[in-house]
Amino acid sequence: MNQFVHYLRNYKKESVIGPLFKLLEACFELLVPLVMASIIDTGIANHDKGHIYRMGGILVLLGVVGLICSVTAQYFAAKASVGFGTAIRKDLFQHINTLSYREIDKLGTSTLITRITSDINQMQTVVNLVLRLFLRSPFVVIGAMVMAFTVNVKGALVFVVAIPLLSIVVFGIMLSTVPLYKKVQRKLDRILLSTRENLAGVRVIRAFNRQEHEEKVFRDTSNELYKLQIFVGKVSSVLNPLTYIIVNLALIAIIWIGGIEVDSGIIKVGEVTALVNYMSQILVELIKLVNLIINITKGIACSNRVQEIFNEQPSLVSPDHSASIPDSDIAVAFDHVTFSYHSGQEAALENISFTAKKGETIGIIGGTGSGKSSLVNLIPRFYDTSSGEVRIHGLPVQDYNFDDLRTRIGVVPQRAVLFKGTIRENMKWGNQNATDEEIMEALTIAQAKDVVEQKDGKLDFLIEQEGKNLSGGQKQRLTIARALVKHPEILILDDSASALDFATDARLRKALAECSSSTVFLVSQRSATVKNADKIIVLDDGQMAGIGTHQELYETCEVYKEICDSQLSKEEVQK
Repeated sequence: MNQFVHYLRNYKKESVIGPLFKLLEACFELLVPLVMASIIDTGIANHDKGHIYRMGGILVLLGVVGLICSVTAQYFAAKASVGFGTAIRKDLFQHINTLSYREIDKLGTSTLITRITSDINQMQTVVNLVLRLFLRSPFVVIGAMVMAFTVNVKGALVFVVAIPLLSIVVFGIMLSTVPLYKKVQRKLDRILLSTRENLAGVRVIRAFNRQEHEEKVFRDTSNELYKLQIFVGKVSSVLNPLTYIIVNLALIAIIWIGGIEVDSGIIKVGEVTALVNYMSQILVELIKLVNLIINITKGIACSNRVQEIFNEQPSLVSPDHSASIPDSDIAVAFDHVTFSYHSGQEAALENISFTAKKGETIGIIGGTGSGKSSLVNLIPRFYDTSSGEVRIHGLPVQDYNFDDLRTRIGVVPQRAVLFKGTIRENMKWGNQNATDEEIMEALTIAQAKDVVEQKDGKLDFLIEQEGKNLSGGQKQRLTIARALVKHPEILILDDSASALDFATDARLRKALAECSSSTVFLVSQRSATVKNADKIIVLDDGQMAGIGTHQELYETCEVYKEICDSQLSKEEVQK
């Protein structure tokens, strides 16, 4: 947790006032046994009702002032802890957004969600408890022992023995549970992953009648978490019985010693009562301290997990400013590019070289897993090459600032992703200043104008989360329009027309050729989609099997010929 203390710098006042008022509350609480002793030894023993009333009034006053101090401390502790959690959450979210696809692939979405929610919430709880109890509880424990010495030295020696024993028990169990709570959080990651996959793929699960299997997997994962939590709970549960045993033995010792002292006339009954009250206060505070220790152990485990994400440095670094861009007719150039997703793994792309001129349409075709998406993901620098170089307008992509690079590129990924909001809000993602006319123009090119006009409210139609109130084809056309609104120099359509019928797909390609001046990369498994491209790149198992026009490749590239023969008639091949 130490590495996150600086997040409290904006809450210095709250971090001081909260514990301070808790200490004031503790001071008033430590006076209560002395007032009670006075009531017993003076008021009750001498039948002095006036003294009893005066001391009773002081007790009420101590209670009211203590309540005010407690509420004040709670307010400032809550303000500081919520601000602390919010600041970490904001920075963690910002840091995650700096990570490249490579780091996010390695970490996994489910664990990132757990750490930015559950783990930070636990850290926030710990800060709240620490500000309220970290000083108060030890202060009351030590203060009760000191006050006990002012009452009776012999009886107070019991405190000297009991408190170290309690400290050994508390801290011993704390040290043994810290690694266990780390395991609990890892199990929680697995639960979240299973839940996320089941909810996202519920239609597929039901279509294949896999509900029982998935329920069993979820149940087994949950049981593993349950068993581990039960084990940790058993270890932690030892804390209360041991503390109660030690405290109750100490109470027996105090009453025994106090009884002998009272019988000898050394101390009074009220003083014995004060000693018992001080020991009871210690018991209450130790219970609070135990709760604090348990939460601190959880917080330490969670903070280490959050720090692991902060320690993950992005493999892609953006220059502060882009280098000067040379005047070049070549929009995109691949120069002997080899790429693998993780070091040591088999290359997803190997020795790829080609150029794409401004305004050209480049078709990329190949079988599943041939490296089509990997290739186009290198253009906006979602990944870096393992070797070789990718250049945009003659300048290596590494020399571009991310904002400058990706402003020039419009990407339509394989999975159509729309966000909750109106159609207009989604269309403005690439260009916040886009007018309705520009949006409608992009929708027309993307063959999505009829989709919008059929909806209530048209551009103000509300899209649900992930576009669940739209069909697959409607979502794909809208994502294409969203990319066109920004008027990109380079447009990447990564198999983004797979849900469109052939007629709509043909109209889309025709509109792009007529109305767009972008250099277009068409990634597809359909030969009909790419056959009219200026240049077609054929990929086979990460290697370039051929490059050229449709007719050239059909005559010279066996891979391309097989794809065409399996999809097109002889008449379509010759067109």
